[in-house]
Amino acid sequence: MPFAPLRGFRDYLPPEGGARSEIRRRMRAAARRAGFAELETPCVESLELYQVKSGEEIAKQTWTFSDKGGRPVALVSETTPSVVRVFVDRAKSASLPVKWFTISKTWRYEEPQMGAGRTREFTQFNLDILGVPGVEADAEVLAAAALVLDEIGGAGLYTIRLNDRAVAEGIGRLYGAADLDRFFQAVDRFHKTSPADFASNLALAGVGPQGARELAHQFSEVGAGLPREAAEAFLHRWVDRGLDLAARTGVDRVRALLGLLDRAGISDRVVFDPTVVRGLAYYTSTVFEGYARSGEARSVFGGGRYDHLVELFGGPPTPAVGLAIGDQTLEVLLREAGRWPDGEPGLDTYVVVVEPSFTPEAVAIVQELRRAGLSAECDLLARSMSRQLREAARRRCRRALIVGLKEATPGALVERDLATGAQREIARDALARPA
Repeated sequence: MPFAPLRGFRDYLPPEGGARSEIRRRMRAAARRAGFAELETPCVESLELYQVKSGEEIAKQTWTFSDKGGRPVALVSETTPSVVRVFVDRAKSASLPVKWFTISKTWRYEEPQMGAGRTREFTQFNLDILGVPGVEADAEVLAAAALVLDEIGGAGLYTIRLNDRAVAEGIGRLYGAADLDRFFQAVDRFHKTSPADFASNLALAGVGPQGARELAHQFSEVGAGLPREAAEAFLHRWVDRGLDLAARTGVDRVRALLGLLDRAGISDRVVFDPTVVRGLAYYTSTVFEGYARSGEARSVFGGGRYDHLVELFGGPPTPAVGLAIGDQTLEVLLREAGRWPDGEPGLDTYVVVVEPSFTPEAVAIVQELRRAGLSAECDLLARSMSRQLREAARRRCRRALIVGLKEATPGALVERDLATGAQREIARDALARPA
């Protein structure tokens, strides 16, 4: 009987597998340019790792089972717990700051929406900085994320919305929110719910009808976010209304972060949005999300500060900030903009033989090219010369080296530029030299 992938899972055939590999290659290169080192962690962790750290929603979506020793374990549903576990293990010898990136497969048992970029197995690209208490780390991780997204073709397609949970908490306290977790949940879903549902959700947090109407009006005026000057005016109004000291400290962090991001040259894609609070309970101050600028404004990445998590895992007090970019929504974003790659880069050389008797020579040439650092291929099916050239074009090769043409000078091959069709002779001992 034929088999198919399980619901919520996908196969990636060529050239799609190659396109995804190319995206990961560009992301790695950009992260390394920003000074991040790659960390690789297991795909299975102790279930306790997630029970200690993750919010209720993530815990419900985690794939859990017992191993053959009867121990409760889980498929990795997010990478941050593993990053913190590794850091705690080496914290005493770590040279701060630690800047790590990871590219990890993750699994969440949620309702799949394949066309909308929601699958049960996906890849996350994480950037994390540990050991820096100030917003300099927040600015660095966001600037690195912008570099990564731009390098893979996302320039101009996304907006970074940021907030500080201390500001959100202060606003909640001004309106009498007795349950700040419920207040956060209501605010986080503001753009996804009706005014009536928003008011009902705020009521569960202890906010009255008048307060709900005022907050809905304030948040509606913000729209998709405020650039730096408008954000300053918005925050100033709330300070004047009586934000407490903790909230005013959050306001100062937002102002400082917006200033740093301006100096980093990415203020054109950064806005302040008071409805961004992030649902996970371990975030401590700054929070941010990347959204597509067009279409359904789907989320591309999310993250924030988790300054107490290392301590929660048994390590020393260590400030930390990080973000995660999901591959599925990223693919949707790039495809809609026509910027998804065709596959991995094409081959450099396809060695074509006039007739099968020259195949051993073609094999020798291919191996020589590969040892010289060039990608190369030759025909393995004894096809005609014209079919070999068509295959070279399909593989997006830069050139073809033709072996066995009678009109070629002895000891020479014919090199054909597959983009222009121009031909020239090339000496056999010079064929491995890059053009």
